[in-house]
Amino acid sequence: MSKIQVKLLEVQNLSKSFRIGKIRAQALFNINFDLFEKETLGLVGESGCGKSLIARTILSLEKKDTGRVLFKGYDLDKLSPYALKRTRQHMQIIFQDPYASLNPKMTVRAIIGEPLDIHEIARGKAREERIEQLLHQVGLDPSYKSRFPHEFSGGQRQRIGIARALALNPELIICDEPLSALDISIQAQVVNLLKKLQKESGLTYLFISHDLSMVKYISTRICVMYLGHILEMGTSESVYTKPLHPYTQALLSSIPLADPVMERMRTKIVLPGEVPSILNPPTGCPFHPRCPKVMEICRHKKPKMREVDPGHYALCHLFGDDSG
Repeated sequence: MSKIQVKLLEVQNLSKSFRIGKIRAQALFNINFDLFEKETLGLVGESGCGKSLIARTILSLEKKDTGRVLFKGYDLDKLSPYALKRTRQHMQIIFQDPYASLNPKMTVRAIIGEPLDIHEIARGKAREERIEQLLHQVGLDPSYKSRFPHEFSGGQRQRIGIARALALNPELIICDEPLSALDISIQAQVVNLLKKLQKESGLTYLFISHDLSMVKYISTRICVMYLGHILEMGTSESVYTKPLHPYTQALLSSIPLADPVMERMRTKIVLPGEVPSILNPPTGCPFHPRCPKVMEICRHKKPKMREVDPGHYALCHLFGDDSG
C-alpha cells in the first residue's frame, strides 16, 4: 500500500517581472510545483535563472505578478494580516551568505531570540532555555550565546542562521543556496545537519542550489531551472539516471566522476554561447539558442510541460507533438 503524500506548499502559475528603464523584463514564467510534507525538493540551475526569486516570492518578500501560493491549502494572498503573520511563522528561510545575513551588532542571543520576540513565543527564562536548546540542536555550545557573529567561522555562522530558522518550530524551511559561501569540507557538515534536523523534526525543505551533486544527495525530487522556466521535474533518481531535457543532460555531464577512467571515457556536453538576458529573451523554447538537439519548431513555439514518465516531466518539443 503506497503512502499518501500530503501537500504542504502549492505554487501555481507563478510569474514575476521587473521594470528596467522602459522595458518590462520577465523573470519567472508560469512556475508550477508542489512540495509534500517531510520531503526535500531541490531547485537547481545556473546563477540568475530565478531560483532565489521563487523563494522570495513564496515568502512574499517579492510581490508576484500572477499566480497563487498555497500553504496547507490556504491561499496566502487571501489571508488577513494577522493570519498571514501566524502562517509565516511556519515558513522560514536560511539565507545564502552567513556573513551578510547576521546583524554584526547583535549577539547570538539577540539573533536567535528575535523571531521569538516578534511572534511572542517565549520570554524571560523560557526564552533563554529555548535559545540554548537551539544552539545545542545545531551543534554549537550554548555558552556562545553572548558572542557576536564576527567571532565565528562561516560554518558556525550558518549554524546560527539555521538555529534562527528553527526557533519558531516551522514546518517548511527554504534553504536559499545555504552552502555556496562555505568551504567544501564545511558544506558536507551543514548538509548532514540539515538531514539530521529533518529526520528529528519532520521538516520540509525547498533546497536551492547550483551544485547538482549536493542537490542529488539531499533531495527527494528535483526541478531544473533555466531563464525563469522549469525545464524538467522528477524524482532525484529519475532525473539523474534518465535526464530528459538536453539542458539537464548537459548539466549532469559537467559533474566530475570519482573514477578517473570513467571520467576520461565519458563525453561532456559543451553548450555554445551564453545564457540570454531577460531583457532580450529568445522566442519559442528559452533554451533553443544553445540546445544541441534544436528543431525548427523550437525557434518559434514554446513547448508544453509534459509527463514523459510517471512523475517525470519535461518542457521540450522532443516529447510530443506541439504542432497544433
